[in-house]
Amino acid sequence: MMKNYIIKRLFSLIFVLLGVTFLTFLITDLAPSDSAEMYYLSRGITPSSETLENTRKEMGLDKPVIERYVHWLDEAMHGDLGESYHYGNSVIEQMGQKLPNTLKLAFLSLSIVVAVSIPLGVLTAIYQNKWIDYFIRFLTFFSISIPNFWLGLLLIYLFSVKLGIFNVISGTDFKGMILPMMTLALPLIGSYIRQIRTAVLEELNKDYVVGALSKGLSQGEIIFKHVLLNTFSSIVTLLGLSIGHLLGGTAIVETIFSYQGIGSMIVEAIRVRDYPIIQGYVVWMAIIYVFVNLIVDLLCFMMDPKVRLSKGGR
Repeated sequence: MMKNYIIKRLFSLIFVLLGVTFLTFLITDLAPSDSAEMYYLSRGITPSSETLENTRKEMGLDKPVIERYVHWLDEAMHGDLGESYHYGNSVIEQMGQKLPNTLKLAFLSLSIVVAVSIPLGVLTAIYQNKWIDYFIRFLTFFSISIPNFWLGLLLIYLFSVKLGIFNVISGTDFKGMILPMMTLALPLIGSYIRQIRTAVLEELNKDYVVGALSKGLSQGEIIFKHVLLNTFSSIVTLLGLSIGHLLGGTAIVETIFSYQGIGSMIVEAIRVRDYPIIQGYVVWMAIIYVFVNLIVDLLCFMMDPKVRLSKGGR
């Protein structure tokens, strides 16, 4: 059953990739700007009409979109995603340079989210409607409400401009990543605390908790040995959604802090109409979301008996 489920999900990846890549090709073809012209303008060069025409032919832009897509798909199946118009190297090489930075930022941000939100989420559930519950929920309201770009600019103003603790332009070392990490983590922390609180409260109101208390088990033992285990699927689902979002590169945050990751790269690629980079990013995002969702489903399948029964497993 598990093997068939994995094969089915991996098979669906083919149709997802075909759909999103063709749609991207179609949208970029309908864009009003000219890729060949943007290639020169991004370098401060004003090309002649003859130069533009020759460049379009070299890029294959004079061919119909279907023909260009089929050619790109054939090359992609052989491991070649093309060459970047803007950066001048292969798409795979360019993404390989940026990806480690995004992976590092995503991992550290998610580590902060998990370390802070799970204890606080459980704490607010245990002390429901007490002052500490109201206080933490009040803070989560602000963390969720503040947009990422505004929070990032606020942190730069306070800690870089006013206090001078961090540089305005973030680096890839740990100190340089602190402000981007906080910008990514704070809104997620607020959302996670509320979700975990709701899940824990739902479990605390179930009959098995009352039975465990009547048998003399302590509240801490019940929460850590039973309640948290039963909320595992909810927490893993939240993590899966966040991982896909973070690994895709948070374009706004990376751009604000001038952080050299996937997100800032795709913003620049869109600005100069670097279609090979855009296509490579779309493929990367599709693969991320399919595989992350598959891993989340498999973890829930293995850990939660209710999920196994709903999928017909034993």
